[in-house]
Parts: sequence; structure tokens; C-alpha cells
Amino acid sequence: MNNLGKIIFESSNSGKLIILIGLLVAIPIIVVPFFPGEEKYIFSFLVPSVISIVSGIIICIVTSRTVKPVTVWQSSLQKGSLPVMFAWFFAFLLGAVPFLIGCRLDFIHAFFESVSGWTTTGLTIVDVTDMPHIFLFHRAFMQYCGGLGFIIMISMFVQGSQDMNLFNAEGHPDRLMPSLKKTSQTIFIIYSCFLMFGILVYCLFGMGVFDAVCHTMSALSTAGFTTQTGSIGHYRSLPIEIITIILMLVGSTNFAVLLILSRGKFRRASRVSELRFMIGLLIVFVPLAAFSLVKDMGVSIGESLINSLFGIVTTFTTTGYSIMDYSHWPPFAVWLLIILMFVGGSAGSTAGGIKLIRAYLLIRIAIENIKNRLSPVQRISKPAYYRVQSREFIDDTLIKNTIGFVACYFAVFFTGTLLLTLTTDCTLFDAMFEFASAFGTVGISNGLTSASASAGSLVVLMIGMILGRLEVFIVFIGIFSIIQKIKLLNTNFKIIK
Repeated sequence: MNNLGKIIFESSNSGKLIILIGLLVAIPIIVVPFFPGEEKYIFSFLVPSVISIVSGIIICIVTSRTVKPVTVWQSSLQKGSLPVMFAWFFAFLLGAVPFLIGCRLDFIHAFFESVSGWTTTGLTIVDVTDMPHIFLFHRAFMQYCGGLGFIIMISMFVQGSQDMNLFNAEGHPDRLMPSLKKTSQTIFIIYSCFLMFGILVYCLFGMGVFDAVCHTMSALSTAGFTTQTGSIGHYRSLPIEIITIILMLVGSTNFAVLLILSRGKFRRASRVSELRFMIGLLIVFVPLAAFSLVKDMGVSIGESLINSLFGIVTTFTTTGYSIMDYSHWPPFAVWLLIILMFVGGSAGSTAGGIKLIRAYLLIRIAIENIKNRLSPVQRISKPAYYRVQSREFIDDTLIKNTIGFVACYFAVFFTGTLLLTLTTDCTLFDAMFEFASAFGTVGISNGLTSASASAGSLVVLMIGMILGRLEVFIVFIGIFSIIQKIKLLNTNFKIIK
């Protein structure tokens, strides 16, 4: 194996991930028997799937015979970031191939749809009314798998020495069971049970089976791809809207919280700071948005409450479904949505954004700082918060990590917003809304994202989606790791010469 190969394929993990992604891309073929006439699209999925699986097997064989050199400079996160980044970028490429072959999309548009799917963003540039069912399923299934994460799926079946590093690097902070394999299996079981529940209740209230499957996968993954141009609003059904709200909230809740709730430990769950903060946001933001709709749009109180509840939930869970056009909302209500795009869902869930726990900690840090400044004497306190596992103190390390991440998040947001204004003929406010939606993997658009959008603006939005899904630092650490490895290889090459 050459030096470049060692940078990427430093273990068989990459080969396993390539095999897994190849298998996932082939899954949409199962819908073909239900929709006669779509057999011609099987080739679009079979070709990339077979190539990926064969390549993964070859990589596993080659890397199993390769002795990995020891690099003492790597941290556990650095060890995990490279395979995770490689897996996601490979998935982006492979997921785009069916659109290239079957839908005749150009590369930028096909890659955009793939990135939006795997990152669970939901921004789209295609007309769903003209898209075959197999591709509609492919879009929803990408989101379902992207919400779970590739490392969870591969850990259910095989486990290696570096899998815990990969698990942490993909953004999963909690180990629910004694072993990583059981943790992954537990998360998958929870996810699958809610999938069956969502499909069943959607069908009971009048949604077709195919639409029910696609919308449940997208709602649970807090993604937002739909089979209808009017999204959930197409059905004009209050029960369907309520079911969607429940599924979105489930998808944006930490898997560890869902586990203890499923075991009936409601009192323990009620102590979790992140869950309390989520409920608090709903209590504050829904009435504010409803008041704005009643005041500025003349909407009835009942209609404004359901529209506000749906809009607030779909935004902070970073799903992006809609029952009305949010571009027609009053400016005050739109600003509420932008704030919630930044906040996002729970850590360890399928949602994007800064995450509820970081937003909660930021508020707690600010309050403690104000208290210290107002105190007449030197004040000593040990603020704490509750996780599922235990009560944790808010120490200096946690404060630095939280502030550092939030500062980096907003630096990327402002940079992306400015780049979007350069690549798109739009106002600064429109650019802020659209990039916040992409970066938070929300998927609500004010019209900037379309098939006619410039290639530059689509690239900016794709970068935002990727950084948002992989939580910024993973991408930066991965790039840093590649640079360090290249330097190390160059040094070794010079010594050999």
C-alpha cells in the first residue's frame, strides 16, 4: 500500500464502512416490485452498490495484511475523525450516483441532493412530483441512515479496537449499555420501534403506506424530505400534523433519555437538564409565535397555536417540515425560527444545531457570571446540571469547551452568510436565514435553494450542511490530522532518502 493509501485506509474500518454504504445504497431496490415500470432504475442503484461492496472487500483484505505504524501525536478524537469523515464523504458521492444515472441530474445537483439527504438537512432542488418512487424512497432512506450514523450501524454487527473512537467522533456522547455493540443495537431497536409506530398511525389517519414510510423515516431523522410539494401541509389533517410533531420531538431527544422513558423511569427523565430546557423552549416560544401570527396575520387563536407549535418544533428539532409558507410569517416570528435554528435538538439525537445542552450551559454560564459580578463579596459556587447518567458540575473545562464550540459555530455561520451573499443575489437577512437553515441541518428554505440556484451558492450550502452534521470540530480535526500525517510521511521519506 502506498503512502496516500495509509493516510485513509489505516485500518479495516474504512473497508467495513464502504461495504455498509454499498449495501445501504442498494436498499431502495426493494420498492420496485410495488411500482411496476420502475425496473429500469434498478441499474442506477445496483452499479454503485456492487462497486462499493467489492472495493470494501478488497480494502479489508489489503489492510488486514498491513501493519499500521504508531503515531503517538494522535488523540482518540483524531484517530476517529479520519475514518468518520471518509465514510461520510464516500456516502455523499455514492448517494449521488443514482441521481446522476437515473434522474440525469448534473453532478452539483446530484451531490447536493445526496449531501442534503445523508446530513438530514432536507433542502432540495428537485421536483418531487416528477420523481419516481424509488428515488423518493432513496432520499428518505438516506436521511433515516444519516440520522442513525454509519458507526452505530456498523457497530451492531462487528466491533474493532478503534470503534469507540469512531462512535465519539460521530457525535454520540452516551454509551447506553456496557458494550458499544449493545449500545448500538439498543439505539437501533428504539429507532425501529418508533419507525413502526409512525408508519402505523400515519396509515390509520389516512396517509398512504409509501408516504407513511418516507415521512416517518424523515421525521424520526429530523430531516424533512417529503413526497409532496406541500410537505405535511399537503394532507390538511390535524392528526397527521400532531403525529409528525411527536415523531420530530422523539427524533430530537437524546437516545439515552428515550431509553429511560421506555423503561418507565419518568422521574429520572424529568431531572435531565436538556429535556427540561426543551420543554421550557416550547412553553416560551410557541405562545410568542402564536401571538405574532394573530397580531400581524389575523389568524385565529386555534390555528395560530397549531401553526406555531408545528413551526417551532420543526425548526428547533431541525426537521424542516411545513404546514404553511414560513416566508409569509411576520418578521418577529421568523426571528424566533432563526434563533431556534441555532439551538437545535439534543446531543446524541438525530438533530443538528449547537445542541440544547450547549445552549442551556451557555445560559447557565452567563447567569453565574452575572451573579458573581453582582455579589458584594467573593462568591464561591459549584453550578451543576443533570445528564441521564449523573449530576455533573459545570467546571472550567466544560465552560471553555462550550464557549469555544459556540464561538466557532457563529464564526462559520457569519462566514457562510457572507459567502452566500456573494454567490446569490439576495439580501443579508435572506442569506442569514438560508445558511442558518443549512448549517443547522434544518431544511427550511426562503426560496434561495432551487434548481436555478448558482453552483457557488449550492457549494456554500453543502459546506454548511456537512459542517453542521459533523459538528464543525470533527471536520477541522480531520483536516488537521491529514496535514499532520502528510508531514509525518514527508519526514519519514526524507529520512529514508
